[in-house]
Amino acid sequence: MFWRLFATYLLLVLTAVGLVGVLIFRRHGTLLFEMADDVAVTGALVVLLAAVPAWVMARRFARPLGELTAGARRLAEGDLGHVIRVSGGREHAGVAAALNTMSGRVADTFDQLAHDREQLRAILSGMVEGVVAIDPDQRVGFANERAGVLLEFDPAAAVGRRLWEVVRQRGFQEIVDQGLAAADEHRAELDWKGPVGRSLTVYVSRLPAPAAAGAVVVVHDTTELRRLERLRQEFVANVSHELKTPLAVIGSTVEALQDGAADDAETRDVFLARVADEAARLMALITDLLSLARIESAGQVLAAVPVRLDRAIAECLERLSARAEEKSLTLVEKPPADGPAGVEALADAGALRQVLDNLVDNAIKYTPDGGRITVRWSAAGGQAWFEVEDTGIGIGPADLPRVFERFYRADKARSRDAGGTGLGLAIVKHLVQAMRGTVRAASRPGKGTTFRVALPRPG
Repeated sequence: MFWRLFATYLLLVLTAVGLVGVLIFRRHGTLLFEMADDVAVTGALVVLLAAVPAWVMARRFARPLGELTAGARRLAEGDLGHVIRVSGGREHAGVAAALNTMSGRVADTFDQLAHDREQLRAILSGMVEGVVAIDPDQRVGFANERAGVLLEFDPAAAVGRRLWEVVRQRGFQEIVDQGLAAADEHRAELDWKGPVGRSLTVYVSRLPAPAAAGAVVVVHDTTELRRLERLRQEFVANVSHELKTPLAVIGSTVEALQDGAADDAETRDVFLARVADEAARLMALITDLLSLARIESAGQVLAAVPVRLDRAIAECLERLSARAEEKSLTLVEKPPADGPAGVEALADAGALRQVLDNLVDNAIKYTPDGGRITVRWSAAGGQAWFEVEDTGIGIGPADLPRVFERFYRADKARSRDAGGTGLGLAIVKHLVQAMRGTVRAASRPGKGTTFRVALPRPG
């Protein structure tokens, strides 16, 4: 730049000198030849003298342009914080100011884009759904952490690789292929076969033009939803069966009475007693269903207050003593031998009463005549606890983890004969959890079962 400007200035001077020489030659051609030596010396002096201002002028003009060029190059390389300062005139300063303003705006735009990108990544990373973005060749452009968990791959290592290389499940690949070929969003269910079996719902949405034929794959874990759906179906089936049994007995008994059994006083009394028993069983079932629904929907408000365990247990055993005497069962209270006296639990009095009644009633049902039921209690650390132990039929290892499920019975025939609704232990579990406690069961078949409830202590 400098040398071009210098040559330009010098050429202008030489042109001006040449034009003067041409004018002199046209007017006094012989005089120019006579003064050739003097003209040559004068021309050389003029050129030498003109070179100095040409040098200065070219340097003064070229230096700011060089500074502008260097500054613009730094901006182009990404140094958007660089401020261009020039030592030239107002024109150079104006160009520098315009470049500085542009770099500031570009820097703000880049910062906003970076912020938006990080915000988008944070949102996608925090989603419960897995998200995978693929290009037309099914190369992974982005995958959040949830996608890595659900599809069992490393999201960071997957970027740039083909989807079928990182997710090796034929069913999943078929869903993605179908989604890329579909005009609209494609949705399909997938049973994931892996170390952790899952039920997945996969959505494949093609990216709109002009983003070409890439797609976004969204994976939703529906395992819990499917489990709840199965539980709902089982619950409806169980409720239908439990309601159908007493209604069928009542219906057949009433039919027999209508067919003439009512004329026989002895037979009539037997049938009416059977109707009353089944009606009571039906009422107990409906009451338990309503109670369980109220607990699960948080419709039952529990007031946690200090409750003396010894008094609550004594009142429970007194209420159920008549039923225990019918089977010649021994009810035993076992206070703490070396623990604190007057153990209190932070609980709702009504809910604690229901828990105790259900556990002791359950023990009475499944303990043979002449057996023993022991209720002990104590406290340790921040918890108060009590146990209901019986010498009954016990529960097998395969059935023990499921005893708190609704309508689950280890011995269905014996449970119905005992008059249970199949909801008592489920109610116990939900009430204890609502009081921020825990309940667990231990059993040996033929030796008996022990239920232990732990509740927080006051203070």
